[in-house]
Amino acid sequence: MTPLLWRAKMMYDVSIMPLVLVIQRFPASRTLRLCGAVAVMASLAACGSSNKGGGSGASSVAQRGTYKIGQPYKIDGVTYTPKETFTLTETGVASWYGPGFHGKSTANGERYDQADRTAAHRTLQMPAVVRVTNLDNGLSTVVRVNDRGPFARSRVIDLSRTAAQEIDMIGKGTARVRIDQLSTESMTVKDVALSGGGPAEQQQALAQLSSGTRTAPAASPVPTPPPAAPPPVMVAQPAVYEPPPPPAPAQTVYASPPRGNGTPFPAPQSASGAVPPTIASLSATPAAASGFFVQVGAFSTHENAERQRGAIRSYGNPEVSQASANGRDVYRVRLGPYTTSDAAGIVADRLKRSGYGDARVVSD
Repeated sequence: MTPLLWRAKMMYDVSIMPLVLVIQRFPASRTLRLCGAVAVMASLAACGSSNKGGGSGASSVAQRGTYKIGQPYKIDGVTYTPKETFTLTETGVASWYGPGFHGKSTANGERYDQADRTAAHRTLQMPAVVRVTNLDNGLSTVVRVNDRGPFARSRVIDLSRTAAQEIDMIGKGTARVRIDQLSTESMTVKDVALSGGGPAEQQQALAQLSSGTRTAPAASPVPTPPPAAPPPVMVAQPAVYEPPPPPAPAQTVYASPPRGNGTPFPAPQSASGAVPPTIASLSATPAAASGFFVQVGAFSTHENAERQRGAIRSYGNPEVSQASANGRDVYRVRLGPYTTSDAAGIVADRLKRSGYGDARVVSD
């Protein structure tokens, strides 16, 4: 036997000897249990050693940047067309979204962080940089657009929690704001994102731009229009006499469709003599609220329903309605109506991702 094989045999004998002695001292049933425990411990040790370098450290990997404009999409019957611009100015109502969406993916693939100064906009390219000013108190904040929305009616921008705090709109939930896009900053984050730089690199570039240590990107050249064609040479033509057209035959115009004998129908009247509404007046009358709704919850007390209504006010105009379920009165909290189930589904999805797991689409 070679020295190497002899050494390996000795190491095997030494490692197996304690286990053999233990097995000889216990009955068969306890020996089987002991062997099983040893096997489990060995497998756990192997798993632990093979997992080095993984775990929570994987979530701290820096995010890569993406630049996204997107395709046209329709929400509640309105089509929105995303486009690249650097001069947007807009006025409207702002809302905010916070804890329930923290850590989830945004529309351009980043992770939403409610502590960052970010926002969701319906059509701006992502990323873009805008200043949002609260028109009620004059406070303003600068945010980086990295998400799509808001999906509630009459909203123009969704702010992160920190941005909403900076313009003092957390308590009320909404605010009248003016949006002014910062063109140089928007071009800067575009360049960084196209180079693969994520949110951290974009923030660093903005800080360098503010301190003067970074050169502003060059504006895209404006295409030069082609030279105008020379005007055509006008050649005098001899005048040609054209006789005037014959006069048109006289026509009778009726206020109402004529009868067979050519006399108009009298205007219709009701039994009381009043003229009933016409089709035009009916189309101007608002229709009854119907369509698709997003129900966020149903409560046994009106107080709890009102509390839920206040919590989701930033998503639209929630209403509390009384209904009956299993012989008991309940108070439903709903958003809507929406003209399509897809539009309502987008709102329900945003609510679920924000922590309102009971949100669902219903129709009346």
